[in-house]
Amino acid sequence: MKKKNKIHFEVSERKVLLRIFDVVFILTALHLTGNFLDLDYLDVSTSHFEYALVLALYLNVIGTIFEMYDLQVASNQFQVLKSTILTASTTVLLYLLTPVFSAGLPSKRFQILLFYFTVLFALLLWRIFYVKFLASDRFVQNGVLVCDKEQVEELILGLESADPHYRIIAYVNIGSAKNNILEYDYVQHLKIDDLESFVKENVIFEIIIASQKTEEITVELYHKLLHLLESGNTIREYTQVYESKTQRIPVQYIARDFYKFFPFGRSNSNQIYLLVINFLEVLISVLGLFFGAMLVPFIFIGNVIGNRGKLFYTQERVGKNGKIFRILKFRTMIENAEKGRAVFSAPNDTRVTPFGKFLRKTRIDEIPQFINILKGDMAVIGPRPERPFFVKEIAEIMPFYETRHVIKPGLTGWAQVNYSYGESLEDSLVKLQYDLYYIKHRSVFLDLNITIKTISTVLFCRGQ
Repeated sequence: MKKKNKIHFEVSERKVLLRIFDVVFILTALHLTGNFLDLDYLDVSTSHFEYALVLALYLNVIGTIFEMYDLQVASNQFQVLKSTILTASTTVLLYLLTPVFSAGLPSKRFQILLFYFTVLFALLLWRIFYVKFLASDRFVQNGVLVCDKEQVEELILGLESADPHYRIIAYVNIGSAKNNILEYDYVQHLKIDDLESFVKENVIFEIIIASQKTEEITVELYHKLLHLLESGNTIREYTQVYESKTQRIPVQYIARDFYKFFPFGRSNSNQIYLLVINFLEVLISVLGLFFGAMLVPFIFIGNVIGNRGKLFYTQERVGKNGKIFRILKFRTMIENAEKGRAVFSAPNDTRVTPFGKFLRKTRIDEIPQFINILKGDMAVIGPRPERPFFVKEIAEIMPFYETRHVIKPGLTGWAQVNYSYGESLEDSLVKLQYDLYYIKHRSVFLDLNITIKTISTVLFCRGQ
């Protein structure tokens, strides 16, 4: 069987593709419409570089807030329709309201209306094309997994849940038990002798090795993999693929060579980065407290009616280097919520008051933590601070958990914008993976990404 040519796009490449063609389609549509109908506002918005740049910047930032570049959303025609309308409407509104940076408003309102519909339909046209063609099966990345048969399902779900265009279609068992191979209806088991022929006959994007033990790679398998590598096939280690797909550190698959995965020194020792971040944290905290002060009268009234108790709530949390501090929040639970031992908060927790639910959903309950930031106990972005009781309990079970404490805990973080509220040890493991990814890849660009995603979380009331 002859191997067919197939186009593949990595996760980062598809996101870049979406961003570039969002801008290209909109600017092209505005330029053509402006020239054809002789509308100067549309033409000026694209012919002047600075105006086109502002429009492109607004589109990318607002599109991120409304999840236009989330691949799960971008591949779903119903979800992307909602995101497209919200993004186009907000982008145009912001562009019209900032004539200092954008083109001056036209004298005829008809041009404003046409400007909006041109942006909207151009964006919809490109996104429908993406869903129908670029997000279709012809662009799926097929992989072959080399692992222990007992891990097959867990490893596959870990990758495929993060990337809708990634498929593991076969696996090679390297475990000690060669008999009674588990059969799955969605993935084929391969014998070592059949590996080369299977890869040659199918469109395989890469071969993933999920083994921390050298002895599991037999001489026979080693030579097969070497021949495939020499033939131009891509072979990668599972933890590398997992990290790039999920943007999490797979701590459950990391052994004693953990130092390979955590080059923490790069960002934490960058004095310029830390100086800029400290300045911005003070500025954001002052602005946040000013905004919170304006809300206090309304929160006070809501607390009297819906909470019936103290307005503020303090609790011990673990900070940088394991230092204990007291976090400050608006109270959202009934008083004396924990009469016995400490427990994780859960969805629909009966201890949360009706007004407290509103405060949590909108993240307003966390505004007093700007005081903790000014005191130096917390940062704006970082792992969420956990209670000492839970830290001790989780650290005994979960390796690397206390690694979170190498930086200050944050008001928001990579785990908070990518995962729901932790209510179990399993959730804590997932959040730990996100936290370690942030610590490893900490940068201005990742901080900006988290900030934008936090705005999205607040707008869609996803707090808990």
